[in-house]
Amino acid sequence: MARSQNNSSITRFADPAVLMRIRSLDLRVKAVMEGFFNGLHRSPFHGFSVEFNEYRQYTEGDDPRYLDWKIAARSDRYYIKLFEDETNLRCHLLVDNSRSMSFGSSSLEYTKADYAKTLAACLAYCLTQQRDAAGLVLFDEDVDDLIPARFRHGQLRQILGALEKAEQGQSTDLTRPLERVAGHVRKRGLVVLISDLLAPIDGLERNLGYLAAAGHELVVFQILDPQELAFEFDEPALFQDMETGREVYIDPASAKKQYREKLDQHLADVQRTCEKLGAVYELATTDRPLEVALSEFMLRRARMKAGPTRSSRQPARRAV
Repeated sequence: MARSQNNSSITRFADPAVLMRIRSLDLRVKAVMEGFFNGLHRSPFHGFSVEFNEYRQYTEGDDPRYLDWKIAARSDRYYIKLFEDETNLRCHLLVDNSRSMSFGSSSLEYTKADYAKTLAACLAYCLTQQRDAAGLVLFDEDVDDLIPARFRHGQLRQILGALEKAEQGQSTDLTRPLERVAGHVRKRGLVVLISDLLAPIDGLERNLGYLAAAGHELVVFQILDPQELAFEFDEPALFQDMETGREVYIDPASAKKQYREKLDQHLADVQRTCEKLGAVYELATTDRPLEVALSEFMLRRARMKAGPTRSSRQPARRAV
């Protein structure tokens, strides 16, 4: 599955390879968001809350970007545009912290975990900038860390601190974390799952289904290294499973076709499950600029919330 993107526009954004050299997650996020917000004049999106709802009078401390200058020119009064969910969105970020996320191809010099945690931190930053509630669940075969979704002083710093923890668990188990979130979260909100999803997905539909039935909006980011998709290995070698430690000698020439068939089937199953539940699904490879991943996610989310249009009622096609 490939990405459709304009290469000329991509060059305006930060190269992830350069970005990941910034050791501080806080500084890394600020670098991403500076580029992202600088591009907002080319985009119809203002954070997560993209649907205009009503006005309210400007008060000190409000973001001046949302001022309606036309009204100000006519009436000499300042009003802020409010967007749907601007003040009551509660977002729960579920981030895979298992050993498989520590894989990174040698050409990139950073891992899926680095990319996933930076993405989660950027989403948390967006939410707190809008005065929305953000929470975090770090998981592997069980829940490692749970920070309830709140909007309060120090919440972003607490989330960033948790995200900077190294990968801990061995395997990935999607069932327990999703069950924990379903039992813990009472109020409707946005649930964002960020994982490579390289695990049996038998329980994915059932447990995501519980959250969907409870009225939560679901977003799934599947994070993969480009090498995992391409499987471009030239020489026979000993491969090690990062979660079990099992070693297998593989000849890439003979194994590539079967590997790709199984991976394509797995990706199709994940996407089909998400579509069935009405979840926004994004496959993000770790060489993709984070600003692009954020923008395309918001585009897809806005389109799904708006409902099908005359031109979008045909079945979606996967890019290859």
